Amino acid sequence: MADQVRLFGTWCSPFSTRVIWALKLKGIPYDYIEEDLPYKKSAQLLKYNPVHKKIPVLVHGEKPICESMVIVEYIEETWPQNPLLPSDPYERAMARFWVKFADDK
Repeated sequence: MADQVRLFGTWCSPFSTRVIWALKLKGIPYDYIEEDLPYKKSAQLLKYNPVHKKIPVLVHGEKPICESMVIVEYIEETWPQNPLLPSDPYERAMARFWVKFADDK
């Protein structure tokens, strides 16, 4: 299935939640795979994110994308319907500022 979207995450991760919100706001169907972290990392998670071995990981077709904001940017570029950011450049900059602020805390 070339267009299949899978998300590897965990219920308590704000980074997984960020990706889930983006997928839902865009109306993108996806399969969610709950990881039992930190106790047991699945073979699939290790296959798709061998560098950091962390969630979230979005797999589109067989192409893995790691890191929540990189995933959200990929979602925005791949499915342009229902934009996540405002059209005004200043408002987009403010949205990015607050995302960075939250990431740095």
